[in-house]
Amino acid sequence: MKVLVTELMWDDGIEELKYNGYSVDYDMELGRKRSELLELVPAYDALIVRNETKVDAELLDAAKNTRVIGRLGVGLDNIDLEAAKARNMPVIPAVHANATSVAEYVMASMLDAYRPLAEADADVRKGNWDRKFFTGYELNGKTLGLVGMGEIAHRVAKRANAFGMDVIGYDPFVKPFDHILTETGVHPVGTLDELLTNSDFVSIHVPMTKATRHMINKDNFKYMKHHAYVINSARGGIIHEQDLVEAVQSGEIAGAYLDVLETEPVQKGSPLSKVESIQLSPHIAGLTDESQSRTAMLIAKEVMKVLEGGKSLCSVV
Repeated sequence: MKVLVTELMWDDGIEELKYNGYSVDYDMELGRKRSELLELVPAYDALIVRNETKVDAELLDAAKNTRVIGRLGVGLDNIDLEAAKARNMPVIPAVHANATSVAEYVMASMLDAYRPLAEADADVRKGNWDRKFFTGYELNGKTLGLVGMGEIAHRVAKRANAFGMDVIGYDPFVKPFDHILTETGVHPVGTLDELLTNSDFVSIHVPMTKATRHMINKDNFKYMKHHAYVINSARGGIIHEQDLVEAVQSGEIAGAYLDVLETEPVQKGSPLSKVESIQLSPHIAGLTDESQSRTAMLIAKEVMKVLEGGKSLCSVV
């Protein structure tokens, strides 16, 4: 059987497929070559993508022999799940495989906001020794607000607790008996505005949907503390970017850490790139060597399970 991989996949996952007798064609740029992908995909039993390949009805119609789609990550906004369901085609995300990496990214962002060591290093190398300017703040005793309380948020909360932070969360789908509340001690709040009002850091952990698009905007930036930061490692578009730029420039909030943008990569001349207090990274929160390996191996094994007649517990369709 043949597997087509259209985006970056760690070698151990590819080798796992080959070791088990699968033919693998791998082109990490193929997701951007739409016409070529449409021409090639009918010949494959499985399709493995990341977040750039647009898996819509047109592609699914072309994938006449494809029996399963593996997603190297957890976001599914690039895949038409209803179209896949209509074609009885399982979609398998890498459930929890990169959760630890994202959680550590959030912690790194908060530490960088309060103790900017790279800036201190650059200043010292210029011959300065400004200890007062680089006197920072402690995370201990500060409040972290989690927008969304899934597995990644749970792991963020555990790490924030270890730093002595108070953690609150907003998620209308979380029940009182869910583990993030019962085991991690996150305090749930009733509204997003209540969370924004009380947080020194706001970390976003929700999927991109019609309901979450631009859910953080000028109407609720006004509730945030002037020294607060917002961190988005989830999906671009959840924060209204122009509203964010204006909120930071006006001093309404202190800054932001954005790993994801509405349009990726960042556009030349983007207002986001002109504001020093908005830190940008290239969609890498979930990318560490360890998480890449876990993701590749999980998807390889789960895709093989489906192709061999079984069912994947990770399947969302």
